[in-house]
Amino acid sequence: MGTEGGDDNDKGGRPPVKQKEIDDWLPITSSRNAKWWYSAFHNVTAMVGAGVLGLPYAMSELGWGPGVVILILSWVITLYTLWQMVEMHEMVPGKRFDRYHELGQHAFGEKLGLYVVVPQQLICEVGVDIVYMVTGGKSLEKIYNLAQPNGKHLKTSYFIMIFASAHFVLAHLPNFNSISMVSLAAAVMSLSYSTIAWAASVHKGVEHNVDYSSRASTTSGNVFNFLSALGDVAFAYAGHNVVLEIQATIPSTPEKPSKGPMWRGVVLAYIIVALCYFPVALIGYLVFGNKVEDNILISLEKPEWLIITANAFVVIHVIGSYQLFAMPVFDMIETFLVKKLHFKPSAILRFVTRNLYVAFTMFVGITFPFFGGLLGFFGGFAFAPTTYFLPCIMWLAIYKPRRFSLSWFTNWICIILGVLLMILSPIGGLRSIIVSAKNYKFYS
Repeated sequence: MGTEGGDDNDKGGRPPVKQKEIDDWLPITSSRNAKWWYSAFHNVTAMVGAGVLGLPYAMSELGWGPGVVILILSWVITLYTLWQMVEMHEMVPGKRFDRYHELGQHAFGEKLGLYVVVPQQLICEVGVDIVYMVTGGKSLEKIYNLAQPNGKHLKTSYFIMIFASAHFVLAHLPNFNSISMVSLAAAVMSLSYSTIAWAASVHKGVEHNVDYSSRASTTSGNVFNFLSALGDVAFAYAGHNVVLEIQATIPSTPEKPSKGPMWRGVVLAYIIVALCYFPVALIGYLVFGNKVEDNILISLEKPEWLIITANAFVVIHVIGSYQLFAMPVFDMIETFLVKKLHFKPSAILRFVTRNLYVAFTMFVGITFPFFGGLLGFFGGFAFAPTTYFLPCIMWLAIYKPRRFSLSWFTNWICIILGVLLMILSPIGGLRSIIVSAKNYKFYS
């Protein structure tokens, strides 16, 4: 029904051996000796992004009741859809769906599967990388301003370029397993800066005139803020775009399928996610109320050394996260060039394509550095489908559970909530981008 892995070996009259050589060269399929804990820290790095620092702000737009419900619901739904993807990775005996779009092709057919999955996956992964360019640059700027209070003022653009310089080097690591140490460092950093964010908030204590009323003075403002906050939460939980690609690196046999070790890693990752998200969101909002900034570290001015440390951790984390989300994009670009356009798999091809990609994300990040609005917009528009409901639609299409059974109901509830999220949250995000853009000067 769909293309599975590498069945198109002979569309260009190419012998299967050549196909294997290509698979051994491509970033996703070249190395399959990962351990279960690789899956844990890759998933933490993919999931716990800079989005966690925006959660107190999202809480201030949602309010206590809806905020807590949406945080918990998102945690439960995304864990469920992640479990589905882990299960579907090897549901056809002797076959592995190493990439999100291969599973899409199996569920929806060869052409439609590509059209449904690839654009969304690209928007997610490229979107995250652009947002991380901005985050990395702004965190470096924050470190500079704190360390050099009377120093020369430098544009944000320069800091984004400094951040990008690391990626012009790291982008040339060949495959997923080769970035595992970068990813481990990033996972440790995300736990560290999340802990600093909530612990420093506790240390600061609740502001004496703290206010938990709604941020906006008008009803329409409150509605738009609520929608934008939904997108921020969706962005915070979006790690599903790279799940099958992470699982592809784990060895698998009929007796010991990869879903066992993968799931163990996912459960550990989700416990860490809860330890990062809930304290930051709830304590950050408790301490600052509706005066909290869209990045909690900006609200915490003192002690200076701690905030500098936290921002340094953010920089290291987003370096790892950027690479994790870039790897499937490199895989798509390289697959297209080698399989469809018949380029020779070579170091030069990799050097050129990856440097162009890093340059592109840097350029877009410098051009549109509205951090909060971008999160809300991308969060709803692209992350809601791939994280909240696409796995459910695939599950219904492939397994066809009995109508009105528990599985059928659960999946339809996730689909309805996910579709609402996809439609509503970009509206709020787009409005806040327009509001930020009013006083914005390009490349300032």
